[in-house]
Order: sequence, then structure tokens, then C-alpha cells
Amino acid sequence: MPLPPAFIDHESLHALSATRMAPMKVAFVSETWLPEINGVTHTLSQLSHYLHAQHYTLQLVRPTPKDGSHDARVDEELQVKAIPVKDYEGVNIGWVPPRKLRQFWRAHRPDVVYIATEGPLGMVALRVARQLRLPVVSGFHTNFDQYSRHYLWLRAVRPFVGAFLKRFHNRTLTTLVPTRQQAERMTAQGYRNVQVMGRGLDHGRFSPQHRDDALRASWGATPDTPVVMYTGRLAVEKNIPLLVASLRALHERHPDQIAVIVGDGPMRHEIEEAAPWAHFVGFQQNEDLARHYASGDIFLFPSLSETFGNVVTEAMASGQCVVAFDYAAAGELIENGVNGFVVPCGDEQAFIDAVRTIRETPSQIRTIGQCACDRVASLTWPHIAETFVRYLHQARETHDA
Repeated sequence: MPLPPAFIDHESLHALSATRMAPMKVAFVSETWLPEINGVTHTLSQLSHYLHAQHYTLQLVRPTPKDGSHDARVDEELQVKAIPVKDYEGVNIGWVPPRKLRQFWRAHRPDVVYIATEGPLGMVALRVARQLRLPVVSGFHTNFDQYSRHYLWLRAVRPFVGAFLKRFHNRTLTTLVPTRQQAERMTAQGYRNVQVMGRGLDHGRFSPQHRDDALRASWGATPDTPVVMYTGRLAVEKNIPLLVASLRALHERHPDQIAVIVGDGPMRHEIEEAAPWAHFVGFQQNEDLARHYASGDIFLFPSLSETFGNVVTEAMASGQCVVAFDYAAAGELIENGVNGFVVPCGDEQAFIDAVRTIRETPSQIRTIGQCACDRVASLTWPHIAETFVRYLHQARETHDA
């Protein structure tokens, strides 16, 4: 499918002169940031790490974290009121009086603003930035339309979410999304100047080389036993009922099937009751997370609420055979039956059948996992961050023209 006119090829981005690419002050606005752990904070952390290494001045506007910490990479930080989301544990939205943010930006004027979340904090930031004539780039990190199906705080406003998001993003100079598929869909819906900024990988961290036979043995697996794995938040928006149905389908045919659940969340107790034979290992980080990924063989990802799904690429880089729906990262990267399995969105029986199929042909699992690892080898965070930087500079140049 040809790209819509709104897309800008990377050659035009690279044409920006060295003078224009000089380091500048970038303001991040986000309702979530480290030490919170989620896909948004992971991406923002990688981008800010790159900008800091390239001597950009970083500014951050975010809700005050529980531990009161400050990011050492950030030169100027405004922490605002954090309001807990009632039915989404561990998540806050932020609020700042427009006057306070205006004063902050007048005293510490950024060259460009990147708004990562479209919540109350993002709305205030967009309003103030436009008043102060600051160039704004926005990111589409969270699929609010899907989340609004499951959470009361969004369900009440669901009929208005689509119109609100389009208006919000169309008031920014550029909206960055992680996949071409999403960019094409949003452009067709009337979003303007939607551009693709993918996601990267730390290949030193996620690799089949971290496979740990001792860890596998603690689950009761031999070196040749196929281990089924899920990594992520255990919450309703991740389509956990389909995960449980898939595990049960496998368990019926293979009573000795080993399943490992990495992560935690409000549905953990429910899943433990439904699949008591599975190993629940909770949240894992850093080297421990890498060892768990590399020690699995078949990765189940039933979610339909992602804009990208970093866990898909992390599992692929670790040599796992991924089963997922044909959208987001999986739709972008997986060739069905070659480096993983994708099924039509929402077809739950096809998902379960794909899980059964790969489990019945264990000799293919390693081959497909190796192909998956090869497929994501070119995804690197420095390359993604360079693209991000060029879009920021382009927004500033367009705004100043």
C-alpha cells in the first residue's frame, strides 16, 4: 500500500543541516515516567537517554512520583499533582494549573515540547504551549479506545474518545506512532501529519544467549521441553481470558505442559485459580527478565489494546516463537509460519488453534525462534532515537518558518 501524502520519508529528515541539528532544549510531558514500569516509560527512558548522551537539555513535566525521586538525566523538572486512577492500580494522572505551567515555561522556555500522554496534564500542556507559541510534537503511546472498553474512568467518555484524540493530535505539528499500519489507519480517519517512529531493542540484553537451563529445570523443564510463556501486566485490557483459554487448551492435550507467567496485576489471583499448574514468577527486571525471556520457547500475546507491544519484539529477540494477533508490532514484524504466528484480530479460536499447531510441531519451534531473532536484529534504540530527534528538529523548523 503506498504511503499517504502526510508521510515524510527519512531521506528528507536526513537532509536537515548540521546547524539545524544542534542540541536544543526538549520538554517531555508525560503522566507516566520511571520508576513506573510500562511500555510508555520504557520508550521515553530510551529516548531521553539518547538525548542526554547527545548533550540535549532535558526538561520534564510529570506527576510527582511516590518516592519523590528526580531523573538525574533531566536538567529542569516540574512535578505536578498526582491523582490516582481509581480502578487502575499504580497509575496516576497529572494536573497542573495552566498559570503554573506558563510561569515554568516562561522562566525555562523549551525549544520544542513532546507530549507523550493525552490526559489532563497533556491537555493543559498543549494549551499552554500554543499560548506561548512553542512547537509541539505528540506521541500516540496508549490505545485509549481499547482501554475504554474495560475501565470505568474511560468507559463513561468512550463515545467522545475518538473525536477528542483526533482534535488533540491535530493541534500538534506532528503525531508519532510506532507502526506504519497505525499511521495509515489514523491518516484515513482524518489525523493530520502522522509519522512513524518505531521501537528499538537492547540486543545485548535480549538474546537467546541468556537461556538458562538451571532456571528451566526449576520449572521442571529439560533442555528440550517446550515452555510456553506470557510476559506483561495481568489486567483485563491484556485479554487475559484468552490467555487462560489457550493455556487450558494446551493443558488438555499435554497435561505436563509447562507454562510460565511473568508479570503481575489485578487479575493474577484469578489466573492462578484457573491455571494452577502454571508457574507465576511475578515482575522480573534487567538480567532476570532477559533470562526468563530466553528460557521460554512459545510466547503467547493475546492483547488487542497495544499501540506497539514491546514484549513481542523482546520475545522475538530472545528466540521465542510468538503467537499474536495480526496488528501492532506482531502485524509489522511477523511473517506467519516463518518467524512466528499471527491470526486475524479478534479470532480467538484461530489464536488457540495456532498455539496448538506450534506445540504439535516442536521441531519447528527453535527454527522459527531463530528466524524471529534474525527479523528484529536491525531494531536498535539509537536508530529510533535519531528518527525522534529529526522529527523534533523538523517541528521546530516548521514552527519557526
